[in-house]
Amino acid sequence: MDEQNISPAPSQEARQWAMFCHFAAFIGLLIPFGNLLGPLIVWQLKRDLDPFVDDQGKEALNFHITVSIAALICMLLAVVVIGFLLLPLLGLAALVLTIIGGIKANEGKVYRYPLCWRLVK
Repeated sequence: MDEQNISPAPSQEARQWAMFCHFAAFIGLLIPFGNLLGPLIVWQLKRDLDPFVDDQGKEALNFHITVSIAALICMLLAVVVIGFLLLPLLGLAALVLTIIGGIKANEGKVYRYPLCWRLVK
């Protein structure tokens, strides 16, 4: 979704829920696949609240789908050792980018993750 299609100043509630869409991925630290389930659940529950929440929820979900696919590839590459090096780097990048996404969403700014495969439109 382009920035023109999103209201110029999302409400405080919309910004907060958009931030939660990003930060819900940290549920993955507690339960398997929580990095996918957290953003999916928050997005599904609150996407009708505001176009900004819908946009940022899709962005967070797409990013964590991409991260999950990359993690599976790293695990496969562990057979040839390089995966052991790439997996921690992937985790660190996902952590940092998720925090940046949540902060930007709370500021009311549209955030696009780099190198993200956007499956959910």
